[in-house]
Amino acid sequence: MTASRRSRVFSISMPPEMAEKAMAMAQAQNRTMSELMRECFRAYQAQSVGTFFEAMGTYASTRNPRAYTVEDIPRLINEVRAETRMEGEQAKRKLA
Repeated sequence: MTASRRSRVFSISMPPEMAEKAMAMAQAQNRTMSELMRECFRAYQAQSVGTFFEAMGTYASTRNPRAYTVEDIPRLINEVRAETRMEGEQAKRKLA
């Protein structure tokens, strides 16, 4: 019985200058190229996630013009529910 691989193998290509710098960096940090590439991906992913959250924060800051806080949420939910109930009652009266 053969044990299945726990990782996937990828072939990548780089310009010669970049490959030399990557190999030198891996050697200087006493890492394999695989370890270096995994770390590069983690750093890129973290940067992408950070950029996404920054964009969402900017978007969210424009969506709260009245500066509601977490403490306002229960009150706002109750207000919306009351409005919805009132609209439903008015619709029923119109149908009757």
